[in-house]
Amino acid sequence: MSASAEPAAVVRRLGVADAEPYRAFRLAALRETPTAFTSGYAEERAKPMADTLARLAEIEQGPGALLGAFSGDGALVGTAGLRVRQRSQERHKATLWGMAVARSAGGRGIGGALVDRVLAVAAEDGRLRQVLLTVSEGNEPALRLYASRGFEVWGREPRAVLVDGRAVAKLHMVRLLPEPTG
Repeated sequence: MSASAEPAAVVRRLGVADAEPYRAFRLAALRETPTAFTSGYAEERAKPMADTLARLAEIEQGPGALLGAFSGDGALVGTAGLRVRQRSQERHKATLWGMAVARSAGGRGIGGALVDRVLAVAAEDGRLRQVLLTVSEGNEPALRLYASRGFEVWGREPRAVLVDGRAVAKLHMVRLLPEPTG
């Protein structure tokens, strides 16, 4: 897919009204790709819907955002979040988190559209100077996607997560944002 082609989804901010589809999508992503996340399926499934509602309400208040990609039939097929650091000396940093695209929606540019929108939200903030993320070592499609959007690996954490006793390293990546002018 060319960079100028439109993805096969509409990307918008998620809020409390999206709690049910978000929770279902997140649980499916945790079940399908457990090594991609630091949360586990069983622990997240055990949490009540009230936790999801509270999380979405907090995100709606900002700063930051949780974005969802919706297919033509209205199904949630991708998510990505931007969490802004709140400590005064870290307020220039944000983290891209919760990035996932349904397998059924793969190869249609949805991941790129989500990352692009996260970076646009970061740029709109005006105070952010960099966006960080972690990606599981060996997840080559995600690494290629992030590299194509200007992210660079700056470190490797061995045994970052243990999934069913299997250690998975995480690569730390950063995308520097332009300094403000004026």
